[in-house]
Amino acid sequence: MLHFEYSSLINAPVETVWKFHERPDILDILTPPWQPVRVVRRDRGLEVGSISEFLIFLGPFPVRWVARHTACETHRLFVDEQQSGPMEFWMHRHEFSAENGKTRLTDAIEYAIPGGWWSELLLGWWVESRLRDMFRYRHEVTQRECEKLTEI
Repeated sequence: MLHFEYSSLINAPVETVWKFHERPDILDILTPPWQPVRVVRRDRGLEVGSISEFLIFLGPFPVRWVARHTACETHRLFVDEQQSGPMEFWMHRHEFSAENGKTRLTDAIEYAIPGGWWSELLLGWWVESRLRDMFRYRHEVTQRECEKLTEI
């Protein structure tokens, strides 16, 4: 099992950062423009049971990815787990904690690449670099948008 974590301090209260993540268009906002991903649907926000569906284009081939929210504690965390998709296993924890009027946002992912340890050895570095680029982008967008909301 592989682990990835990205954390940053957002200059906005937890309630603001949480509310930003509740937006119906949040997946479109947080998907980097260079990623070959299309959001198909997102239902019921952050609550347990909510489904998000994506198409990831690997060259000309679309791969369907469906994730289901399995935990939600308002202003603290929500968790999504892959129901079907390209990974052997995928669990993504979105954690929010207050730090002196700001928000520590942490994305923690446990995942396994199909093919076992050999695939993880060959592809793990590549997946890690893609995740790092994606979450750097997501946290920059979150910082920018939540600071704008705080200024209003």
